[in-house]
Amino acid sequence: MTISMFEVDPDKDAIVMTASGKRATFGEVDRASHNLAGHLYSMGVRMRDSIAILMKNSIEMLEVAWAGQRSGLYYTAISTRLLEDEVAYIINDCGATVVFYSAELSDLANRALAKVDREIVRVEALADGYVLDEGAIDVGTLINVASSAPYEPVEGADMLYSSGTTGRPKGIKWNLSGKPFLSEATKLVALASALYGFSPETKYLSPAPLYHAAPLRYNLTTNRLGGTTYIMDHFDPEDFLVQVEKYRINTTQMVPTMFVRLLKLEESIRTKYDPSSIKYAIHAAAPCPIPIKQAMIDWWGPVIYEYYAGTEGNGFVACSSKEWLTHKGSVGRALHGEIKILNEEYEEVPVGQDGKVYFANGGRFTYHNDEAKTSEAHTKDGWSTIGDIGHLDEEGFLYLTDRASYVIISGGVNIYPQEAENILISHPKVADAAVIGVPNEDFGEEVKGVVELINPNEASQALERELIEFCRSQLATIKCPRSIDFRPSLPRQPTGKLYKRLLKDEYWANYKARI
Repeated sequence: MTISMFEVDPDKDAIVMTASGKRATFGEVDRASHNLAGHLYSMGVRMRDSIAILMKNSIEMLEVAWAGQRSGLYYTAISTRLLEDEVAYIINDCGATVVFYSAELSDLANRALAKVDREIVRVEALADGYVLDEGAIDVGTLINVASSAPYEPVEGADMLYSSGTTGRPKGIKWNLSGKPFLSEATKLVALASALYGFSPETKYLSPAPLYHAAPLRYNLTTNRLGGTTYIMDHFDPEDFLVQVEKYRINTTQMVPTMFVRLLKLEESIRTKYDPSSIKYAIHAAAPCPIPIKQAMIDWWGPVIYEYYAGTEGNGFVACSSKEWLTHKGSVGRALHGEIKILNEEYEEVPVGQDGKVYFANGGRFTYHNDEAKTSEAHTKDGWSTIGDIGHLDEEGFLYLTDRASYVIISGGVNIYPQEAENILISHPKVADAAVIGVPNEDFGEEVKGVVELINPNEASQALERELIEFCRSQLATIKCPRSIDFRPSLPRQPTGKLYKRLLKDEYWANYKARI
């Protein structure tokens, strides 16, 4: 049974916002989320119903998530970067009956809600309380007065939507256990405790948006195990180092693009701060180039821990620094689920051969309102995939090659763009890079690089040639870009995932417009 730190140490800080210094104790988060859960019940929201959350990083966002978690609800956090049509789609698709939104996002929320054709209760989160359609509930009422509506305290769950990097996002849904709130440890709680030492001593720095799966889940897990979360409004490389030193952070979760930005700080800035308090720097969400990870281990020591898992929760693969140093490029071995590498005929392939990565005996999931997509993600044996390609070595370590949807087919040859991306990002003038397939009348597709420079003024044909040759010096020519376009920025999520679909759609649309 998980001990509720809400009860054990109510005066301890649960959440600290690093930019403003605003704090909430475990007792305050407990009371606020309890009373929010009661207010939801009084609105007619019942177990297995859905609520939606369109909020900036804030204490209030986690209070709302805890309200859903403790009252048997599905709660859907929505990216604040989406357009109103995309927000409306998710609100409608998840079946939310109540939508919580930050005051600064009220225009977006109201425009989106105008496109949802059913009655939805709107709740605006302010700095000192929550405002409902029918009136205001001030912070004193929320925190100090017991709820008049006796909801049933049972475990809820998030229902988060896939990133949509390869199509319309889909909600990922599990069956709720119906067990009492805090009566059982989730798989993430167990893994976080065993692998990364999560405990009441954890000081967890969260640099990413809370609407994404890993940041939301790891913040809740930190609090669930009695640790304190320190939440940044957004990632800034120098400010990240400031907060690590200021609060003596011992645990954080990052993505490889954050590593890149840290490593490309001037040496005088990098050495100005002390990161020695970090014991666990966990990373996931996107492939990490070998030189980048090696540089981080050289800088911070063997505290870099990688895992591979999806929002779907169908498997979990992990790798410590020690393991990675003897298996460079691997994301680790399976700790939850059994890895199966299958070809297009759903047959297992030999060790060392690429195929689609499946998990057997992993977590069961469905894509909400999409039986076809759910079926496509599972074999007849019940093994499931999130669409990645990779291979195993003799020791069972998994190496990811790319996502199936990103594979470039040029003249009948399969090309995995991640290989060229890893090389381009290591060039000292490159801040970010994407490699995609663009139309070629002879070969179907050809390899194109799209690059964001540290100094955009350096973009030139000469630098384009330099980058192509830099790539060819380390990789077969057929796998390297034939041309490179320079962009001020790439459509990358804060989680580190590229919206390659947007880049590909742009080039293919321009091609189709010419023919």
